[in-house]
Amino acid sequence: MSIKPILVVSGEPNSIFLEIFFKSIKKNKIKNPLILISSENILKKQMKKLKFKRNIRIINYKNFDHKKLNNKSINLINVNYNQKKAFDKISKKSNKFIENCFKVAFELIKKKKIYKLINGPISKKNFLKNDSLGMTEYISKKFSTKNSCMLIYNKDLSVCPITTHLPIKQVAKNINKISINNKIALIDNFYKTFLGFAPKIGILGLNPHCESIDKFNEDEKIIRPLINKLKKKYNISGPFPADTIFIKNIRKNFNVIVGMYHDQVLTPLKAIYEYDAINITLGLPFIRISPDHGPNEKMLGKNISNPQSLIKAISFLDKN
Repeated sequence: MSIKPILVVSGEPNSIFLEIFFKSIKKNKIKNPLILISSENILKKQMKKLKFKRNIRIINYKNFDHKKLNNKSINLINVNYNQKKAFDKISKKSNKFIENCFKVAFELIKKKKIYKLINGPISKKNFLKNDSLGMTEYISKKFSTKNSCMLIYNKDLSVCPITTHLPIKQVAKNINKISINNKIALIDNFYKTFLGFAPKIGILGLNPHCESIDKFNEDEKIIRPLINKLKKKYNISGPFPADTIFIKNIRKNFNVIVGMYHDQVLTPLKAIYEYDAINITLGLPFIRISPDHGPNEKMLGKNISNPQSLIKAISFLDKN
C-alpha cells in the first residue's frame, strides 16, 4: 500500500478545529499519516484544556520522509504563534500565523508533491480582508487557478453555488454561461474521477419560480439555453425552482444540485444533513477539503463540538 500523507492546516488558532481534530483521531483508524501544520504552543495548551493526550512528533518540513510517519503520534510541523491562553478572542493577530501555515502547506504540495489538504476554518472578516470572497478563491489564487468551484459534498446529495460569498445585490450580474459551464464540467469530472460515475445534476433558476417581472429574465435568457445545449454532454436538467427541489421525492433524482448563489443551496443542505457534509474545492492541482462550518467562537473550550464534518473529510481523503 502506498503512503499518501494528508496535510492538515489548523486555520484560526482560536476556533473549535483542534478540538474536533482531537476527537477525529481518537476513535478513527486512519491509514495515511496526518501532518498537522500548527503551533506547538497552541496545540499543547488546547490539549491540556480539553484533556486530550497524545504524543507530539515535531517534523522538519524541509527534510522528512513521509513513508516513516504514522498516526501513533501527532505529526506536527510547528509554526510559531505566541499566545498565553489556550483560547482567546478571534482577531487579526493570528493572520500572519495562518498565512505562514498555508505557505508551508503550499510549499509541500509543490515540492513534495503531496496532493491532499484539509484546512480548518478561518475568520473571513479578519484574514481575507475583502481580498478574496472565501478560502476557495484564496487558495485558487495561490495556484493561479482561474476555474474552480465549491462543492459541498454528501454521498447522497451535494450542492454547488455558482457564486459564493457575494452580496445578494451582486449575484444577478455575475450569472453567466461561462461560469455555469465551467463549474458543471468540474463537477462531472470529479464524480467520474473519484466516484466512478457521471452525476445527475439539477440546475436551479435564479428567480423565484424561475420567473421575473424584469424585462431580462436570467432563467430564460442565460440558464435554460445553456442547459439545453449541455444536455448533449452532461446528465443535467433544469432550471428548477429553488423552493421545491429539496423536497425528498424530488431531490432523490439528483446527485448534485447547482444553485446560483451561496445560501440558495447551502441552507437547505445544512438543514437536511447538518454536519454530514464536506467542502471540496474542485479545479485545483490537488484535493482541498475543509469541514463545512466556521470557527464557532461561542463554543471555544467547551469540548462539545461535533467532529462529524472533519471525520468525513479525513475519511474521504484516506480512501482516495
